[in-house]
Amino acid sequence: MIQTATTGLLWFCAIGCGVLGGVYFAFSAFIMSAFDRTGAAHAIAAMNAINTRIVRSLFMPLFLSTTLGGAALAIIGLLDFPDRALLVAGGAVYVVGMFGVTMIWNVPLNDALAAARDKPDVGATWIRYRQQWTRWNHVRAVASTVASALFVAAL
Repeated sequence: MIQTATTGLLWFCAIGCGVLGGVYFAFSAFIMSAFDRTGAAHAIAAMNAINTRIVRSLFMPLFLSTTLGGAALAIIGLLDFPDRALLVAGGAVYVVGMFGVTMIWNVPLNDALAAARDKPDVGATWIRYRQQWTRWNHVRAVASTVASALFVAAL
């Protein structure tokens, strides 16, 4: 029974991490640069709209449940489970590289961007935000993809 539940959780996390890695990849690969082409004020407005909407979307249950699932798999891996190194590595990479980075870097940057929407120098604000946010988003994309691959390998 525990093996079946763990296998189900592995499938869920492998797919969920892959989906979220794709979202982060899209932002890093073309969404942020497309925002640049609209001008700083429009880019800030678009990003603020996304940041407001995302917390009320289907993204959040997937974001939170894959984080909890990844943490659970890491703990299960510590309990002498077959392929435990893959479970521990996948869970640790995901929780630290995706969730930790999001909470420590991306969310505070989003909050600062929301507060800066009425500042006079929106061009410099956007450039600074985009550079920092995208750098950390690259980390989230890689961490999500690596965790997904580790979970698939554990299957």
